[in-house]
Amino acid sequence: MRILHLANHARDVGNGIVNVMVDLAVAQAAAGHSVTIASAECGFGELLAGSGVRHVTLAQRKPLALPLAVRELRRLTREMAPEIVHAHMVSGALVGALARRAGGGPYALVTTVHNEFQRSSDLMRLGDRVVAVSGAVAASMIGRGIPRDKIRVVRNGTIGSARLARLPAAPNAMKALAGPSIVTVSGLYARKGVLDLIDAFADVHRAVPGAQLYLVGNGPDRAACVRLAEDLGVSDAVHLPGFARDPRPWMRAADVFVLASHSESFPLVLSEAREAGCAIVATAVGGVPEALGYGAAGLIVPAQRPRLLGEALSNLLRDRATLDGWRARAAQDIDWLRVDRVERDYGAIYTELLAAVRQPQHTSPTQSTQSTPLPVAGVTEPTKELARHG
Repeated sequence: MRILHLANHARDVGNGIVNVMVDLAVAQAAAGHSVTIASAECGFGELLAGSGVRHVTLAQRKPLALPLAVRELRRLTREMAPEIVHAHMVSGALVGALARRAGGGPYALVTTVHNEFQRSSDLMRLGDRVVAVSGAVAASMIGRGIPRDKIRVVRNGTIGSARLARLPAAPNAMKALAGPSIVTVSGLYARKGVLDLIDAFADVHRAVPGAQLYLVGNGPDRAACVRLAEDLGVSDAVHLPGFARDPRPWMRAADVFVLASHSESFPLVLSEAREAGCAIVATAVGGVPEALGYGAAGLIVPAQRPRLLGEALSNLLRDRATLDGWRARAAQDIDWLRVDRVERDYGAIYTELLAAVRQPQHTSPTQSTQSTPLPVAGVTEPTKELARHG
């Protein structure tokens, strides 16, 4: 197939949407497809070029750039004649739909909802197929009026990522982290629960002598994190080492990995933590329970409840046998988190959609085919899974 991915940017800054797109594009090229990424800045040039993925510059984000982006995409699609245009961000969905309407070519438009908590994600309905990265996201988008038969589920996965494999080899193990260690890898945003985690850690620090907290990442709430740690008297035990291009050494060295988010669609970091064999504690939001096998692979606690989070962390750190048990459970049954499974699932969606477009009745790409939702990670219908698990 000829596939064109759209995103605002492709910077190598830890953005989960970009990382999913790059992993998918590289895997698709390895599977024999002709793949192009159109975005503004690109930090993966060497990886993409070495993998046979073309990158072209296409600014999409700023409203004033929209007419130019539509015109440029129309020119680009006429030149490369993609069969699939795959938008990963809202601006790409809008530009892709407008360029097609303006005569950019008879391509099928696929959109992926990575951040359904954003109100603007309603515009992802412009896709002929709307991919949700978890059953929870699918249910949310259906509730917001996107037709059920447009939606498919493809859960994220990072195992086997060429993006991670290209990074310089890390030491066999990081220097042992000080004390009983808790690690999170996250943007430093209040939405990611980093302030809740520091609040919870104050309880842990009292209950578990020598406990240390490492918040690996950057973001606008870094100063708020520092202030809160100082106010709670734990600043000496809270460490902010900054962004890590490869978070896995931190995970392998941690006693416990935590994700305390208030909202998540399907976080890549949990796939990475499971591959690293971490004992995991995470909040019950969005696709987090799905990523952890509904509690089979990690402890799940309510979001925005620091006391309960602190209690779960303290109990783990005080019981090495239980902690080691959760390490083992996290690393079990993880083949479905492989990038090549993600590539196959998207390929099946593309194939289904193109077959519908090309059928003799000349069905428009925007018309429903009434097809059965595709099996994804053993699930044939996202809302049925949600019904089973509540």
